[in-house]
Amino acid sequence: MTTFDHEMLREIYEQPQALLRTLELYLDEAGLKPEVAQRLASWPNAAGEILIAASGSSRHSGLYGEILLEDLCGLAVDVEYASEYSCRGSVDMRKSSVLVLSQSGETSDTLAALAEARRQGHRTLAITNVASSTMATTADVSMPLAAGQEKAIPATKSFTCQLAVLYLLAMYEGTRLGRIPADAVPAYVRALRALPSVLAASLDRWRAQAAELARLYRSAATFLYLGRGIHYAIAREGALKLKESSYVHAEGYPVGELKHGPNALVSERVPLVVLATVDRSLDASILRYEKTLQLLADMKAQGAKVIALANAGDQQVAALVSNCVEVPPASEYLLPLLEVVPLQLFAYFMAIEHGVDVDRPRNLSKAVVEK
Repeated sequence: MTTFDHEMLREIYEQPQALLRTLELYLDEAGLKPEVAQRLASWPNAAGEILIAASGSSRHSGLYGEILLEDLCGLAVDVEYASEYSCRGSVDMRKSSVLVLSQSGETSDTLAALAEARRQGHRTLAITNVASSTMATTADVSMPLAAGQEKAIPATKSFTCQLAVLYLLAMYEGTRLGRIPADAVPAYVRALRALPSVLAASLDRWRAQAAELARLYRSAATFLYLGRGIHYAIAREGALKLKESSYVHAEGYPVGELKHGPNALVSERVPLVVLATVDRSLDASILRYEKTLQLLADMKAQGAKVIALANAGDQQVAALVSNCVEVPPASEYLLPLLEVVPLQLFAYFMAIEHGVDVDRPRNLSKAVVEK
């Protein structure tokens, strides 16, 4: 029987069930439930433009959503910090549909962004973990999560559920716009429904690896997290989790930006965490992977310490890095839901190594703790 010393660890382990509950809100055997599609029908705008406003981990969900909605649906998407969007003072002439993301639905900066979007006449959609929250009830359309109560301040299960709901939104938009053929929808649904069991089967292995990596890297001063494309969002989230959970500094960058400045920091005490997974059915994913392999080869020659996330059985990546964490196979757009979990566990065990109250990091609070 798995035991948990902290709520954060418990909530990491609750992610498979949280995802299953969330998917049941939206899916039937054929795809999206008709009432869900009917609810979403009033949200898109004719120009095909979306603005995503969010803060913290939810903004990283938004970065994932940006790539997803652009690649799968052909939409034009911008992601703003909610705290900046509400203070711009200018009129957005594009009349984008506005998507706000928040774990609690009460995040003050995101509520201000929602109010500004409504003031400017934008159609609004809220994705939150609390269906009765101010954000969910104020927006024109709401897509609640079913992650359940999240007691630890660092967001874990609410984050992966946000990614799943964004994937469902992309399924809707893609089929509406004819970018995803109707006969392809069942395959999307099957892949998404399979994910919770794949995740559950990996948790104990990742837990053991994360605990060992935290012991090995506990003296590091800074970590640089790197990812390409949709995986950049997860690099950013991994870095944030480490900062807020363990008080160890970390930053997330696109892989290709390392040599444009940050590489000056890389040393014995500044290791890299590189997302090096690949979907071999997608040419663009293979290209990103090959470029990441080249960077890993350069870093090995430089003597850098590197932790990599790679596909199960990937010997090319394993040969180029100090430590390799294997991720089960998935499509390019579902890999992030798997990748983020070992990074959550690494942040958790780094916090334990540093004696941090991982459920209640200093200077941080949740806007709302759900009842």
